[in-house]
Formats: sequence, C-alpha cells, structure tokens
Amino acid sequence: MDFEQNNNLSEPAASEPSESISDLGQTRPKIETAKRRIGWKIFWGIVLALSVMANITLLIMLIVLIVFFAAGRRDGLAEEVLRDGPWRSKIAVITVEGVIHDEQSDNVFRQLKYARGDRWVKGLIVRINSPGGTISDSDQIYNEIRKYRQEEGIPVVAFMQGVAASGGYYVSVACEKIIAEPTTITGSIGVMFGHFVFQQLLEEKLGIQPVVITSGPKKDWPSSFQPITEEQRQYIQDKLIGPAYNRFMEVVADGRPGLSLDDVKLLSDGSIYAAQEARDIKLIDEIGYLDEAIEQVKSLAGLDKARVVEYCKPFSWAGFLSSRSRNILSIDRDKLYELSTPQVLYLWSAY
Repeated sequence: MDFEQNNNLSEPAASEPSESISDLGQTRPKIETAKRRIGWKIFWGIVLALSVMANITLLIMLIVLIVFFAAGRRDGLAEEVLRDGPWRSKIAVITVEGVIHDEQSDNVFRQLKYARGDRWVKGLIVRINSPGGTISDSDQIYNEIRKYRQEEGIPVVAFMQGVAASGGYYVSVACEKIIAEPTTITGSIGVMFGHFVFQQLLEEKLGIQPVVITSGPKKDWPSSFQPITEEQRQYIQDKLIGPAYNRFMEVVADGRPGLSLDDVKLLSDGSIYAAQEARDIKLIDEIGYLDEAIEQVKSLAGLDKARVVEYCKPFSWAGFLSSRSRNILSIDRDKLYELSTPQVLYLWSAY
C-alpha cells in the first residue's frame, strides 16, 4: 500500500504540453507586430494623402494667383498718399517723367482719366521732370491738360523738378501756374532735328549699295543713305522745323499771360535757364518745392486742408513680363525704323 502511494508520488505531476505554451507565447508578438504594421501603414497613408492634397491645393492657388495678376487690369492705377488730409478734398499729382514719347503720353492720359473719375479731386499738380521729346506727344500731353482744365474747372499747377526743358516746358505752360525747384533747368524753347547717315558705313565698310526708288525727287528727303544737301536743309527748315517752332512760341505766349509773342521770340533761341532767371523773365511764377505747389493749389481751389495723392501703377506680372519682353526684343523692325528715320523733337539735346 505504501509502495503504491510512493510510486504514485514519484510520478511527475500532469502539466500542459510544452508545445502549447510555446505556441501561445509566439502568437501574441506576431499579432501585436502585425497590428503595429497595419497602424503605421494607415498613418503614413493618411500623411501621404494629406501631402498630396496640400500640394494640389498650393498648385491651384498658384495658378489662380498667376491668372489674377496676369489677367488683371494693366491700365489700373493706385493712389499713394503723399500728404494726409480729408478724403473729400483731394489734390491729385500726375507725373511726366523722362523723355516724352507715345508711352509717356498714354500714361498721362490714364492718370488724367483716373482723376476725372474721382469727384473728390479739387485740384491737380502736374509734376514734370523731363527734357522733352517728340513734338506730337508733347503737344498731346499739353492738349490733354488744357482739356482737363476746361472740362473740370479746377486749378492745375505745374511743379518742375530737375529738368523741365523744351517739351517739358511745353507741357508746363498748359497749367495755370508754374512752380520750379531752385535747382530746376528749364527753357530750351525751340526745335531739334536729327538723323543718321549710313552711306559711308554701308558702301565703304560693308560694301553695301542701297537702292531707293521714289516717285519724286523730294520723297526721301532727307535720306539716311546720302549726305544732306543745302537744298534739303532749307526744305526741312521750311516744312518741319519752322512750323513746329512757331507752334511752340504761340503755345508759350498763350500760356504765359505776362509774355507777348514778341517777348517769347526773344527767349526762343534754345537757351536754357535756371529757376531764378526763369522767374525773372516770367517763364515761371514761383520758386519752391512740392509743399509750395500744394499751397498754391489749395489757395486757388479755396481749400483749408486737402489730402494729396499720387497716381502710380501697381505691380503686375503682365506688366513685368511685357516690359521684359520689350527689353529682350528691343531691336526689331520698329526700332530700326526709328533709328533710320529723321526726328523732329522738342528736346534739350544735352540731356
């Protein structure tokens, strides 16, 4: 009996198979690892989807901005406040700067059009810093300023800075009063004509013989392919320079009440004048700066206070790209035509 009990005690106790314990311990890490991998896949999938969506959104925004700037108004202008004041009483400053040509006259026309559309503009200052330019564009700007004065019935004052000579002065006399900075150079009332003669370069240097066939002997006077003769010189004097010169003197006499046509003729030998001398001979009214021009307009308009604004062209990709393309393609047929065609100018040539 005891032997049986001892024998039973000596047998090992029943336990779970080792294989089952091992399998259970290995299965749990595998499940957890698989879950982690699925979680990371979901996480990175969400991140990738968000990244793609963000990039698409940025691309759409970029396209919209490019379209907005490129298709925006190229002729639109913005107001820059130079002197603060009541917005119901504005003095607008328009600018004539650099050599006067067709682009400059178009720019002035846009500024005047913008001022016309603002009923709170009570006076105008034409800021001029120009040596002049073509006779037609100088006259167009002059005419637009005169028309503005007549139609709007508000005071217009010219403010000269730096250089306001020849065509620059021509534009100034369209205004009611003229104020110049102390260092301004003005005057140069007269006409200049010039062109290039390429005959020697073409024939002797390049061996090129120009052939020009005309319907009459004066059709190509003066020609860039032959030296000018005395007869041609007199012809240009009578047909171009004389009429433009007379027009200039008449415009000055009409715009400067203190000067008669005979007085203007004495001053119209092309001479330039500093501001002090110009005031003494009545080509200008006062010497001063922008603040003096503002006070003059306020006095003429009967204003105590005024907001002074200047019109400027806001940045646009369309304007930037078009200006870049003009610079890149500057030597084209039109440019070659300008270089080879004689020019009659209201221009101070020393500029």
